[in-house]
Amino acid sequence: MSDDNSAAGETGKLACGVDGEKPLCDSKERALKPGPELKAAPSSRFLEIELELNTHLRRLTFSEPVRYIYNPLEYAWDTHRCYVEKYCQGGQRILFLGMNPGPFGMAQTGVPFGEVKSVVDWLKITGEVGHPPDEHPKRRITGLACTQSEVSGARFWGFFRKLCGEPALFFRHCFVHNLCPLIFMSASGKNLTPPELLAAEREALLALCDIALCQAVEALGISMVIGVGRVAEQRARRALSAAGVNVRVEGIMHPSPRNPQANKGWEEVAKAKLAELGVMSLLNV
Repeated sequence: MSDDNSAAGETGKLACGVDGEKPLCDSKERALKPGPELKAAPSSRFLEIELELNTHLRRLTFSEPVRYIYNPLEYAWDTHRCYVEKYCQGGQRILFLGMNPGPFGMAQTGVPFGEVKSVVDWLKITGEVGHPPDEHPKRRITGLACTQSEVSGARFWGFFRKLCGEPALFFRHCFVHNLCPLIFMSASGKNLTPPELLAAEREALLALCDIALCQAVEALGISMVIGVGRVAEQRARRALSAAGVNVRVEGIMHPSPRNPQANKGWEEVAKAKLAELGVMSLLNV
């Protein structure tokens, strides 16, 4: 993210990147180029796709109400890479897909739904977490030392911890990823979700994320994408269908505390849906 506020002021928009950084693709091309066919480990190809996406995201600009943009795939790359190298292992048929980082989850840890206790105590993720160049004074990044729990992440990983006991059982068949790696905030520090962005800027952002998702799904050999929340489910279905990627797309309720239904018993709702989809049988062996 750029911390060149003067440049942002001159254009009337906030730049998502470092001024003067040379892009990897021609300026005429809006899409990511598929990577070369590599016989690398699935985790290596996955990380390559994410690095390519980062390059393109740095070229985007965002207007009000966006004032701050954090990309944990940059400042928390160390812990994120630990997560991917440890758990993205190939042969995983199911991809749980979130929308974008939460302020006390992936924004702090670099792990999707990355509530700190779950990341440290269950997933055993280690590494250094830095800071975004332009940091809101009320939304500091403290990394794995963050003491505030993200309810969505605690519910999500806590559920699978109860079901599986050990991460190895969950990740034998499943992986977890976010469609968009960026978190957006207003001048007050309010978290802004992608649907709250200006339409044209949102579509430019998600078009790039869609391409990276399709590349990741094909690289990992995923057969079912499960959107966590309706927005992620709908976006995944649209992106994969448009790209002609033959994969089943389903969804489960988002565990957000802002969802009254989730507060009434998210685990039971999720368990019933996963049983319906045939996923529970993969997690109970």
